[in-house]
Amino acid sequence: MKDRFLVTGGARLEGSVRVDGAKNSVLKLMAASLLAEGTTTLNNCPEILDVPLMKDVLEGLGCSVTIDGPTVTINTPAVVSSRADFDAVRQFRASVAVLGPLTARCGEAIVALPGGDAIGSRPLDMHQSGLEKLGATTHIEHGAVVARADKLVGAEISLDFPSVGATENILAAAVLAEGTTTLDNAAREPEIMDLCDMLNSMGARISGAGTSTLTIEGVSKLEPTTHTVIGDRIVAGTWAYAAAMTQGDITVGGIAPRHLHLALEKLKIAGAEVETYEQGFRVRMNSRPKAVDYQTLPFPGFPTDLQPMAIGIATIADGVSVITENVFESRFRFVDEMLRLGADATVDGHHVVLRGVDTLSSTDVWASDIRAGAGLVLAGLVADGETTVHDVYHIDRGYPKFVERLNALGANIVRLTD
Repeated sequence: MKDRFLVTGGARLEGSVRVDGAKNSVLKLMAASLLAEGTTTLNNCPEILDVPLMKDVLEGLGCSVTIDGPTVTINTPAVVSSRADFDAVRQFRASVAVLGPLTARCGEAIVALPGGDAIGSRPLDMHQSGLEKLGATTHIEHGAVVARADKLVGAEISLDFPSVGATENILAAAVLAEGTTTLDNAAREPEIMDLCDMLNSMGARISGAGTSTLTIEGVSKLEPTTHTVIGDRIVAGTWAYAAAMTQGDITVGGIAPRHLHLALEKLKIAGAEVETYEQGFRVRMNSRPKAVDYQTLPFPGFPTDLQPMAIGIATIADGVSVITENVFESRFRFVDEMLRLGADATVDGHHVVLRGVDTLSSTDVWASDIRAGAGLVLAGLVADGETTVHDVYHIDRGYPKFVERLNALGANIVRLTD
């Protein structure tokens, strides 16, 4: 089935929406359940395509997994397979999160090189280097990364770049290593803090979550746990930018605003009124947005996953904006689709210069990744006429009930199936 979205522009979005658990957290938490024999329960899980994909990965390793709406229950056996199935792993990038847990639990991990979004090179060199410093040997063989270790021992590790994936895999391995591990230049994303919270509830001893230095005191065994997934800051940010782009008024719940501080500050500069609450925020825009410059950086910088939304608002802003991409070099593929919609954009290396236009012009566009797909839908909301967004399976991987929630806010969007 090749689904597509038909978006009719011109609607002002207004109302309330609540975000589900974070895609960028739940998949890593599911992988972390491999570290303890028994039943782990995750609550507030998003109902997105990637969750059953990770279910397939875990079941291929010997677990039994039940998905019941927002609750995922994982029963991890005493003996876990060390080989992650190629057909399951290749479909999405987050599957590589089983590398660290399998190395720690089994002394071996054979994980097919993962697939995922076409947003640029994402090598595993820092994952491998971190595991090697803990005492593992690693290499690439027959399309899979292979890690083996008779024993993992704590070490001092410093990352060249605060990679989220490398931080997660090193954390998952170090919690069962002998001795203390210090991880410098670690990722500081809220999803890392969520993983640390879950691992600590399983009996791990991790300190420093939310800072660039993590200290992990290894333990001999972890226990299963029950954990509630944090809210999805990228989905919440998408709703925030949808409100600003459509000159709307949206209240978003289920998210800590501090996880989106810079993204919301940028909207204030663009002219939006932003109110924040303990677990939510409200964005109101009553005029054409003002041009604002953005540069993507690891947390607490502006998220690369919201870069398509930054480009989207810049295309219709009053003035000239410069967007700088510092994380994934191929993310500007999205700009080609925005040009179809009549955007005035010029790409120069890892910068794009956007001169705002009064309105975009509807046409057919193609999603190349999850966030680009959502960005194209938002663009369609501010284009004249009907915009068709193709390859929307990408969007289904990260946005639960996207069409239904947009329509509840006043959009005019339908899903069409061939």
